[in-house]
Order: sequence, then structure tokens, then C-alpha cells
Amino acid sequence: MEIPVWQRVVAPLVYLLPWSDAIPFGGPLFQQYPWMQWFTLPVLPLALLERSVPFGLGGLLLFFVLFLAVVRNPNVPYFVRFNTLQALLTDIILVVMGFAFTILLQPLGGSGLLIRTLSSTVVIATLAILVFALAECLRGREPDLPGISQAVRMQLY
Repeated sequence: MEIPVWQRVVAPLVYLLPWSDAIPFGGPLFQQYPWMQWFTLPVLPLALLERSVPFGLGGLLLFFVLFLAVVRNPNVPYFVRFNTLQALLTDIILVVMGFAFTILLQPLGGSGLLIRTLSSTVVIATLAILVFALAECLRGREPDLPGISQAVRMQLY
């Protein structure tokens, strides 16, 4: 089954949501490698949208809109629904990791080597997921992320 071009272009756009949540982890990495800040440019419109909603609930609102209007809508093509749900699950993992960093690790040592290393690892892993998903979507194939893709398929079938 051939995936139409418009779906190949639209599907990777939802992966900007987890990338926008990974950028706060990148402080140490962006200080050490300033040229990496260019990777944050595609997320600026999304960041402005998230911050324009009162009480900082823009990300949560966007999450529910994508989940209810795209993932749970049977009229949306499967390829777009699959990638949207996979991006949302990746985003959930990043949000939970952000809470874990804030609650558990930062009280132990706010700017220690461990936190800088873990933060950089989160940013690089999310960037790798973004690039992999972009390449696979443009090729018309489902990006197969271990563990996450199986959960997405169980939810959509």
C-alpha cells in the first residue's frame, strides 16, 4: 500500500511535540555546542503556541487536541494516526522524565556531572528519534521504535 505524499509530509510534524519537551533538557549541551541551538528553530512556533495559553497549559491542550481529534478519529488515515500516537507516547515519556529530574535528581546535586550527562543523553536520544521518524515517514514506512510501536499498534487495532 502506497502512502500518499501529503501523509508522508504531515506525519513527521507531530514529532516536534516531543522535541519541544526535550529542549529544556539541553541546557548543558547547548552551552557546550552552541551550533546545536539551530535544531530548536522548528519548534519555536510550537513553543509560542504552548506559552500563549494561560497557566502554561498549552502543551496539555495540544496533547488532548492531537489525541482526540487525530488518534481517536477513524476518518484520519492510519499512517497519520500511528505517528501521532507514537509521538504522544514519546512525549509522555519525556514529561515523566522531566518530573523525575525535577523531583529526584536535582535535589541531589543541581548541576552535577550526572544530571548534565543524563540531560544531554535525553536530548540526543530525542533528536535521534526525530531524525529516524522523519526519514522513515518520508520513505512511507512506519518508524518502528522498540516498545513504543508495539503499544501504539495495540491501541490502534
